[in-house]
Amino acid sequence: MDISLPVMDGLQATRHLKASPETQAIPIIALTAHAMAGDREKCLEAGCNDYATKPVEFPQLLAKIRHFLGEPPDTDE
Repeated sequence: MDISLPVMDGLQATRHLKASPETQAIPIIALTAHAMAGDREKCLEAGCNDYATKPVEFPQLLAKIRHFLGEPPDTDE
């Protein structure tokens, strides 16, 4: 979930998704350039399951995605 979205920001979108029984179980990883103190906590409080900062480090992001999909970690990374 990109946190800096137009119209409805990512925190609002996350709260909306987590409030709905149809979508509340979908794991959400916050993806943001906001890396100041407290930003991670704001994302988690909004309902995000994890947090990653830009610029994205793809091996770490893929590891987070694999974790939420219940897949074993890739040992080649």
